[in-house]
Amino acid sequence: MRTRRTPREPAADRTGVRALAEATPSGRDRYIDLLRVASLGTVVLGHWLMAAVTVDGNGAAQVGNLLAVEPGLQPLTWLLQIMPVFFFVGGFSHALSYRSLARRAAPGGSLYAAFLRARLQRLLRPTMVFIGVWGAGALAVQLLGADGSLTGLAARLVAQPLWFIGIYLAMVAFTPPLLRLNERYGWGAFAALVAAAAAVDVLRFALGVPYVEFLNFAFVWLAVHQLGFLRADGRLAARGPRVPAALALTGLAGAVALVAAGPYPLSMVGMPGEKISNMAPPTLALLCHGLWLVGAVELLRGPAGRLLARPRVWRGVIAANGVAMTAFLWHLTAMLGVYGALIALRVPLPAPASGAWWAQVPPRLAVAAAVTALLVAAFRRVERPPAARGLSAPGPASGPLAALGVTLCLFGVLGLSMVGFGGLLEGRTALLVAVRVSAPVAVLAAVAGWFLVERAGGPARTPRR
Repeated sequence: MRTRRTPREPAADRTGVRALAEATPSGRDRYIDLLRVASLGTVVLGHWLMAAVTVDGNGAAQVGNLLAVEPGLQPLTWLLQIMPVFFFVGGFSHALSYRSLARRAAPGGSLYAAFLRARLQRLLRPTMVFIGVWGAGALAVQLLGADGSLTGLAARLVAQPLWFIGIYLAMVAFTPPLLRLNERYGWGAFAALVAAAAAVDVLRFALGVPYVEFLNFAFVWLAVHQLGFLRADGRLAARGPRVPAALALTGLAGAVALVAAGPYPLSMVGMPGEKISNMAPPTLALLCHGLWLVGAVELLRGPAGRLLARPRVWRGVIAANGVAMTAFLWHLTAMLGVYGALIALRVPLPAPASGAWWAQVPPRLAVAAAVTALLVAAFRRVERPPAARGLSAPGPASGPLAALGVTLCLFGVLGLSMVGFGGLLEGRTALLVAVRVSAPVAVLAAVAGWFLVERAGGPARTPRR
C-alpha cells in the first residue's frame, strides 16, 4: 500500500525553526539569545517612537525628536537605551566562540583571522547588502534629480544606526587581547577600563583637554563588553544574586549622582542641539547606566530561564534571532517609508506629542512593522552564512590582512553613519573624529575591508592531487 507523501512538512521540520529548537544542546544559554533579540527589538521600537516627522509651511519634511519636544519623557531612555545589554551579550558570545575556535584550530593557521571571519559573517553580509542597495538607490535618485526633502532626510537618517555596527566591529577585533587580560586579571581588567573612562571625563570636563573624549568610544563600550567575558567565566553568578545586585545598585546610584551633580544630561540617548551628549562620545554616566542594566537583566536570569524552557517561546526566540540583524538594518527604511506614504496621500501629520499624534502611533507602528517584515522577507537569506566547503585553515600570514580589513570596515561604516548616503555627487563630507570622510570613500572602505576579512579568514583551497 502506497503511503501519502507530505514533502513540505518533513522538509520544514528538518530545516525550520522547530528542528533547530529540538536540536538545541542542553547546555546552551538560552537567556543570551533572548537578550540579543530583546535588546535589538527595544532599539527598533525606541527609534520608531522617538522619530517625529512634520511638514513645514513650504511643504518640506522635517524630522524631530519626541524627547526634545516632550522633555518629561527623557527618563524613559533609562529603560529604552538598551545597547549596553547587546554589547554585554556580544562579550559573552565572543569569549565562547574564540575559545571554541582555539580548541579546534589547525596548527600553523591564523586563529585571529578565522575568528574575525566567523564572528563577522552574519554581521557584515547583511550590512554590505544594505549599503549596496541604499547606495545604488541614492545615486539613482540624485542622477534623476528626484531628491526631495524627505528623500534627502531618509538618505541621511537610515545610515545613522551603522554606528552600532562600527562599535561591534571594534569589539570583535579587540576580543583576543582583552580576553587574555580577562583570563589573567579578571575583575581587574574590567576595573581598569572603568577607571580609564572616568579619567577621560575628568580630562574632558575638568581640564578641557580637546579630543580626549573620543577615547571613551573604546573605554566605555569595551568595559561593558568585558562584563560579558566575566559572565562567560561564571564570575557574575559565582555568589548568587549578590554580584548582579551590586552592579545594578552601584550603576544606578552612580548614574543618578552624575546626572544630578555633573554636566551630564538626563537623556541616555543623543538629543538634537545639546552641547553634551551621553552617547556621542559616551560618558561615565552612560557606563554607569550600562552597569545597572547588566545587573538588572542578570537578576532576571532565573525567571527568564523557566520561561524559555517552554518550546513555543524558545522557537520564537530562535526565529527572531535568525532575522534580527536584517530587521535592525532596515527598520528606519520602513519607518520613513510609512511617513513618505502618509505625506504622499496627504494624511495630516499632527504636532508631535499632541493627542492626535499619540492616536496615530499604534497604526503607524503596525504598518512600520509590516513593512519591516516585508523587507526582512526580501533580505533574510543574506543573514545566513554560507555553508562550509571542506577547505583548509587560513594561513599564518592572514592575521595582519584580517586586522587591516576590520579596520577599513570600521572606518567605512562609522563614516557612513556620520555622512549618510546623501550628497554622493556633491562630495558632501562629515568629520569622523579628526578625519573628513565622504560617502563614496566610506563605501569603498567598508567593501574593501569586508573583502579582506573574507579573504584572510576564509580557508584556502586544499590543493588537488
